[in-house]
Amino acid sequence: MKPVLLPPRPVQHFYRGGDRIAALRGIEPETDRQPEEWLASTVSRFGSDDIGLAVTDDGAYLRDLVGADRAAWVGARGGRDAADLGILVKLLDARQRLPVHVHPDRGFAASHLDCPYGKTEAWYVLETEDHCAVHLGWNRPVDRDELDRRREAQDGEWMLAHMNRIVVRPGMGVLVPAGTVHAIDGGIFLAEVQEPTDFSILLEWSVTTSTCEESHLDLGFDAVMPAVSTDALDAAALDALISTAGTAPAEAGFRSLLPSAADPYFRLFDAAGETAPREAGFAVVLVSDGAGALVSEAGSVDVERGQVYAVPHAFGAWRLTGAAEVLVAAPGAGWPMTLRGGDVR
Repeated sequence: MKPVLLPPRPVQHFYRGGDRIAALRGIEPETDRQPEEWLASTVSRFGSDDIGLAVTDDGAYLRDLVGADRAAWVGARGGRDAADLGILVKLLDARQRLPVHVHPDRGFAASHLDCPYGKTEAWYVLETEDHCAVHLGWNRPVDRDELDRRREAQDGEWMLAHMNRIVVRPGMGVLVPAGTVHAIDGGIFLAEVQEPTDFSILLEWSVTTSTCEESHLDLGFDAVMPAVSTDALDAAALDALISTAGTAPAEAGFRSLLPSAADPYFRLFDAAGETAPREAGFAVVLVSDGAGALVSEAGSVDVERGQVYAVPHAFGAWRLTGAAEVLVAAPGAGWPMTLRGGDVR
C-alpha cells in the first residue's frame, strides 16, 4: 500500500491570510481569508460535518479510506474510532493577530466532551515577518475573578500584557500544553501539529466572527473556565517548551523539531536528501522543497515541493531519496496506548 497524494483544500476562516499556503501548494487563493489547510485530516471543525476533512484526487474522504481499512493505515491497535489517526496537522498562515484562547486537556475532554483527546498542540515556524511573536502562558499568576471580568469586558490588551511574548524565527518549535493561554501575531506562517480535535475556549471573541455564545464549546463559561490555567509560566518552564533544532539546515536524517515533552502527544521531524529508513507507521509528509521519492519495499512514490501525502502503516519502513526536503508528522510515541487513563504525564 502506497502513500496517498492529497490535493490542496484550503479552509475559509474569520481571519486574513493564506497567500503563503497557496504559494507553497501551487494554487491561486480564492479569497484573502483562506488562512488554514488541514493536512490528511480525518476530523472536522467543531460544529461542522465536513469542514477541514482531507479529500483525495478522486474525491474520496481520507476518513472513509482509513475507516474501511484501519489496520493498513495505523496498524493493529485502535484509537478513538475507526478513522482516528492520532494526530491533526495544519498549515496556518496568519495575516492578522489571532485571539487569546485556550484548549482543554484530556481529562476535561473526557468528562465534558466525551472524547479521549484534549488539544495540546505545537507550532513549527516556516516563515515570519520581522519582530513577530507568539504569546504563551501568563507571565504572572492571574486572579480568576479578574480574568472573568477582563473576558467579559473583552480586554484583549490586558490579557496580552499579562502573557509571555516570544519573538519567533523560522525553524523554531513551540509546544502549547492544553490549558495554556496563547495567541499568535499576524505575519507568521507555521505548521501546527496537535491532538485530533477542534476544541477551543475563546477568551477574546471580539476580534473574530464568533459570539460569546460560540466561545465556550456549548458548555458555558462557568463550566469551561476551570480548564484555563491561571498559573504563571516562568522562564524555565517556558524554555522547556521551545526548540531551536530546526533553525539549523536540515540534514540527511530524520531530526526531531519539537521539545521532548511533545513526544507523548505527537512528533514532528524534518529531513533532506538521502536518509536511512524510518519505522513503519502512519505519517503526514509535507514536501517543503525540492524533489525526490519516498521508498519502501512496497514501492516508490515520486514527490515534489508543495505536495502532501498520507503515508499508511502498510507502506512499511520507508526512506527519503533524491533532493527533497520534507516535514514528517506522526502520532505520539506509544500511541494509541497513551490514550488510556486521560492526560499523558
